[in-house]
Amino acid sequence: MRIWSIHPKYLDTKGLAALWRETLLAKHVLEGKTKGYRNHPQLNRFKRTDKPVDSINQYLATVYNEALARNYKFDKEKIDWNFESSVMRVTTGQIKYEIAHLLNKLKIRDKDKFERLTNPEQIDQHPIFKIIKGDIEDWEIT
Repeated sequence: MRIWSIHPKYLDTKGLAALWRETLLAKHVLEGKTKGYRNHPQLNRFKRTDKPVDSINQYLATVYNEALARNYKFDKEKIDWNFESSVMRVTTGQIKYEIAHLLNKLKIRDKDKFERLTNPEQIDQHPIFKIIKGDIEDWEIT
């Protein structure tokens, strides 16, 4: 499971579709609708918020809007749009790790998208996150 801290606009088609599916799975876990993946490390940051289900719905809203901008047919009804907005933190180390991870994927899967990311220092984070200084997050599996 990869729930990216970087903005979904940088993902290729395969990556965006995978993010949608995996975040929906994470939503089901947080809602208690599935027994699998309950202890997946990527869920820890959502579990640490005051309202984990609202946070995951807010996260999904950005993914959905990116899909809509690309004319993809993601199901809007999968999101509870009545979420309470929140801000989560992510470290500079985590962002750098994810950018490198994404660039490695794009180099293989989508060379055009890879070449357009000429300045990885200026990649935006997902809007739910505020960047703070720090190393790779403790939940990341490296």
